[in-house]
Amino acid sequence: MTNQKTDLLTAGNIAKNLTVSDAKVKKAIQELGIKPKAKKGVCNYYSADALAKVKTFLKSSGKS
Repeated sequence: MTNQKTDLLTAGNIAKNLTVSDAKVKKAIQELGIKPKAKKGVCNYYSADALAKVKTFLKSSGKS
């Protein structure tokens, strides 16, 4: 049985990868309407494509 959460990222992990604040990432996720692929308690887990979408959004809005 494989663990699918290994390729999922939290908003905090996305922020670390992009070297921006958690707040910027959370706002981008909200504005883009990205839905989490999984939830565990209060933590949302996003796929790697969410990382690319957030990165593009932050570059286009000049927030990174």
